Amino acid sequence: MHGIGRVLARIIPRSGLIHAGDSSTTPPRISSRFVIGADEMIMVRSGHVVMLCALVLLTIGVVMVQSAGMSVRPLAPDADPTAAAAVSGVSIKSLLTSRTSLYLLIAVGAMAFASRLPVRRIANRLERVVWFKPGGDLGVLVLASLMLIAMLVLVYVPGIARVENGSARWITLHLPGLESIQPSEIAKWAIIVLVAWYAARLGSYKEHRLKKFFTGLLPVCLCAGLVATVVIKEDLGTGALMLLATAIVLLAGGARWAHFAAFIPFALLGLVGAIIAAPYRVTRITTFLNPYADPAGDGYHMIQSMSTVAGGGIFGRGLGNGLQKFGYLPEDTTDFLFAVVCEELGLIGAVIVVSAYAGIVWSGTSIAMRERSKPLQLIVLGVIATFGVQALINLVVVTGLGPTKGIALPLMSSGGTGWIMTAFMLGLVVSINRTQEYSALYIDDAQEDNDAAIYALRASRGSMIEAKPTLADRAVLFDQQVMDTAFAFAHSDEAQPDPDVQDDEMALLLGETSPEEEHAPGLIARLRDRIAGRDEDQPHQPEPVSMSARQAGYSEDESERADLFS
Repeated sequence: MHGIGRVLARIIPRSGLIHAGDSSTTPPRISSRFVIGADEMIMVRSGHVVMLCALVLLTIGVVMVQSAGMSVRPLAPDADPTAAAAVSGVSIKSLLTSRTSLYLLIAVGAMAFASRLPVRRIANRLERVVWFKPGGDLGVLVLASLMLIAMLVLVYVPGIARVENGSARWITLHLPGLESIQPSEIAKWAIIVLVAWYAARLGSYKEHRLKKFFTGLLPVCLCAGLVATVVIKEDLGTGALMLLATAIVLLAGGARWAHFAAFIPFALLGLVGAIIAAPYRVTRITTFLNPYADPAGDGYHMIQSMSTVAGGGIFGRGLGNGLQKFGYLPEDTTDFLFAVVCEELGLIGAVIVVSAYAGIVWSGTSIAMRERSKPLQLIVLGVIATFGVQALINLVVVTGLGPTKGIALPLMSSGGTGWIMTAFMLGLVVSINRTQEYSALYIDDAQEDNDAAIYALRASRGSMIEAKPTLADRAVLFDQQVMDTAFAFAHSDEAQPDPDVQDDEMALLLGETSPEEEHAPGLIARLRDRIAGRDEDQPHQPEPVSMSARQAGYSEDESERADLFS
């Protein structure tokens, strides 16, 4: 019967299960709490909040892009040319046939696809990969950075490059519904994953190489800096955002603040140089300081934006009834879409939008704080930092609190590549949260049938199977005596795999068999009987371990985990 204990030990994370009736134990901090009993309740996961808020922003974005895209045309071919009427962009037909609706469908599909990816399994396998010479981990970093740079310079290739407003940011694909893509949007997210992986790899070494300057921090900063420099040439805002996200990920990964101080002078020189190299950037700064010095020229953009925001009042003019979008507010469907939201939906609409962004940032930060896998934690942190800072910059610019900068409002401003890539990365955050370990399971004293506990734990079976050999939550299937027995077997040097463990029993333990299936109760009873009946088969089994011994084991294991992932 040792095999059952081994099976439990392989699939159960040790997290200090609170047994029924044990009210003296202080509940640990948990990621998702399930209360099984008379009043069943399942608390909403942070990943659900991220996905819901993203869908809200995408939906509002589609509607508002259609509204901001309203045009003016003569009433009829034979009518007075001066007579004009607004052609509403907010109709069922226009929403179903517009390009933005196609982008919405692709973005939602990308988020759903990413949310089901086995991100944790992939990360665990990458952690075990040994990158052989030449180069090792550094070679992978350099190669990936060169690939990103090669993709970015495609915007200068004649024949596929597309220039708008004097900036070469797009490449033409000639695909139905996706005529062009913006490589900088892809690089912005790819650099986060790359830096997070590299920082976690360096931090996993015994000497924590990321804390070393020349062999740890300098190479990754140079690679990320080169990629960002290519982006900054055409888009200062996105390039600066990439550098900021890289710094956040590296600092969270364990880099020293003192080492980053060495880069501050170079970063400031680069920023000043990029501004001076493009005179229009200097003009934007001076205009921000006094936009009314030239209200019909350089200050026109900012003045119109502030007027649009203020024109909506509390309840707004009504969807489609905005005035500033008719030739007054530039870039109304892209960078300044939030101003149209304020004018047509008022303060209430603005609060809804800002709340959705805050919900994603708050929930994403919560997911990152609970994550134990270092690479996944850094990825979540980088994604949320990039998303939140980008939204904040856009809101600051639109409301006149900062100089004009062409940076889009994520998930709302018109743009196919931005929507799809942002939704995909948020889907990865949802996937990471979906497979996070549960820290505890609370069972009501009056609960007799624990089948519901199995079903509740199925959502986290990925992380449980991948966890270190530990013991706790999965034993809610059994009583106290069986838990002690399984714990003793799992820590016995004489324990051997049990060849009699059936496939259907394994599926039940792993959560792959639903307790609602007809044969599930029989499997539970069989497992209980086989473990509880070990006295007949193994007369010299180890004595059950006391609760104090188990708690000591928990503390020791948590210390090992902290050393491993710190």
